[in-house]
Amino acid sequence: MKRMMADDPQRNFRSIYYEKVGFRGVEEKKSLEILLKDDRLDTEKLCMFSQRFPLPSMYRILVWKVQLGIIPPHRESHAVVMMHRKEQYQDIHHALQVMRFIQDSTPKVEVYLHMHHLESGRLSRTLTYPLDPKDEQFLDIAKSMEEMVDDDVDCYWLVRSFVNLLNTKYKDSLPQLPKTFEHFLTLEDSRLLAHLKACSTMNKLPYDLWFKKCFAGCLPESSLQRVWDKVISGSCKILVFVAIEILVNFKMKLLVLTTAESIAQFLQTIPQDHTDAIVSKAIDLWHKHCGTPVNSA
Repeated sequence: MKRMMADDPQRNFRSIYYEKVGFRGVEEKKSLEILLKDDRLDTEKLCMFSQRFPLPSMYRILVWKVQLGIIPPHRESHAVVMMHRKEQYQDIHHALQVMRFIQDSTPKVEVYLHMHHLESGRLSRTLTYPLDPKDEQFLDIAKSMEEMVDDDVDCYWLVRSFVNLLNTKYKDSLPQLPKTFEHFLTLEDSRLLAHLKACSTMNKLPYDLWFKKCFAGCLPESSLQRVWDKVISGSCKILVFVAIEILVNFKMKLLVLTTAESIAQFLQTIPQDHTDAIVSKAIDLWHKHCGTPVNSA
């Protein structure tokens, strides 16, 4: 009977259809729902799921919050912990209003940055101050997260926790990604790599955008959240393969550009037409070279 089910053409058609629309089938969704029903969520299994499959949008925020430690594994504690998170958010927000750092017209992402500064003891004594690279990283990630998350409290804690993940767990790994990128580009397209080197482009590629900001502001929401699924669940190396697939996808365009500046400028604002396909190919390439590396940078 099981063999007949596996060969059922109608079932296979459904699986192919779901995969094409970005939903790899009801089996994966059911597996995730079973994991999410446990009284104590198994974070390791959730990470394994996220590494292997795209998260269904209806569960993505919950899974991210568990993986980033915003809420604990114990399901019965979620409501209480989020109530405390909301109170903490409101207290920090109110303090900034009293100090006149923010007002009703302040963009949310700037509010989140001021809140982060106050929490981490980095709040400036003046209302205007220059942004450092970490502030720019925070703002760009916040702008992208704001497009994915409706609730302000969830959005702040997700941005804060995601940026903290990048600056702690991945602190030593991220600076190594340009070298890793060059290694795998050699394997995937040596001609393209030779062109980039001939144009003296390698040290002018948008590595900060790709690796420190995790493609925030570069990829649209539908593509970006699938990349962040992998980063949040344990592997920043996926970023290398997204960068490679972007280059390979726009290879013909890049080969006619002959200056480092023109290549870098094009890659800063790539066309948004085929980014879902680019990310799908990048995930396949990542699995090909790295298997399913859970909790490894």
